Amino acid sequence: MGPMKGLKRKKKTEKKFDQDVLDAASAPLRSQPQPPLDWWEEFSKRISGPLSQTKNSKKFESVLKISRKTFDYICSLVKEDMMSRQSTFSDSSGKLLSLNDQVAVALRRLGSGESLSNIGDSFGMNQSTVSQITWRFVEAMEERGLQHLHWPSTEAEMQEIKSKFERIRGLPNCCGALDITHIVMTLPTMDPSNDIWFDSEKNYSMILQAIVDPEMRLRDVIVGWPGSLSDTIVLRSSSFFKLCEEGKRLNGKKVELSEGTELREYIVGDAGFPLLPWLLTPYQGKGLSEFQVEFNKRHSATRMVAQMALTRLKEMWKIIQGVMWMPDKNRLPRIVFVCCLLHNILIDMEDEVMDDMPLSHHHDTGYHQQRSESVDNTASTMRDQLSLYLSGKLPP
Repeated sequence: MGPMKGLKRKKKTEKKFDQDVLDAASAPLRSQPQPPLDWWEEFSKRISGPLSQTKNSKKFESVLKISRKTFDYICSLVKEDMMSRQSTFSDSSGKLLSLNDQVAVALRRLGSGESLSNIGDSFGMNQSTVSQITWRFVEAMEERGLQHLHWPSTEAEMQEIKSKFERIRGLPNCCGALDITHIVMTLPTMDPSNDIWFDSEKNYSMILQAIVDPEMRLRDVIVGWPGSLSDTIVLRSSSFFKLCEEGKRLNGKKVELSEGTELREYIVGDAGFPLLPWLLTPYQGKGLSEFQVEFNKRHSATRMVAQMALTRLKEMWKIIQGVMWMPDKNRLPRIVFVCCLLHNILIDMEDEVMDDMPLSHHHDTGYHQQRSESVDNTASTMRDQLSLYLSGKLPP
């Protein structure tokens, strides 16, 4: 009987130890504010100021411009990073802000483009809190959302992209559409160091270059170059350009146009870019032949997805749509990049909120089309062969 008593005592000790471990492990969780079951109902009661006067101000999708499903997914992405440090963020009444509260504030800031003070007034907190929460969210998304913006990694994935591009207007073996847009800023005119940001349209701006797939998903982006630089210089300065020139990208399967005539992988871009073996641009000038005009029509329709994607990006995340007041030029590229991640997440989540957005392709209003005179001879021959093929005039 002795051993049995000892065993019982041991079991009780083990139970006590297990409970101590559970208590210790759950203590940090209890110290963090947890969202109530009806989190949005509770959070929406805080909405005040001009936002409270707008139509559907209590409707989740109207305030945050994404579905609840997508919101919950974004929260799951950033939870570990945003809550790893003891949160001291609180509203004006001293109530600690939960993860959901913080993500909602950050998304409203990025999505509305409203000032820090306006966001603070809307949600009952000071603008410093809004700023810190938004930046913590940006840092977390940079780390946790990268899987949503990448170049196709498998042949099957790339083939699907090619097939969808071809269904637009018949361009075979096309892997992407390239375009550039400007993030306009207000900077002190008396500071000579700001001159490099002064672009051809007399705005201070920062450039975003993007390569887009047929579903308007951003596949490769570069952001941060000054607006004074031409589209060609920005392209040639990108890692994508280097990879293509080294044969490490757009180096997949060729398609046969006719006997002895093959077409390599390529992307399409407007006349502001150089004509390269892996980058096809439209024919320029007057007096174009019938097959050249036909090519330009097909090329323009295919390239339209990039224009629509950048327009939707700016429409959805208005912080980069308007004129930014003296932004931190080191932080701004990171904010733009996170907006690109969020743009792709909405597509990957098949968020129905996007269905209500009008489709437009005017993302750089007031900017004139740039012209590049750079022509690669091999690319010129390739474009001619493709044009003849599309017109049914390429010999079999």
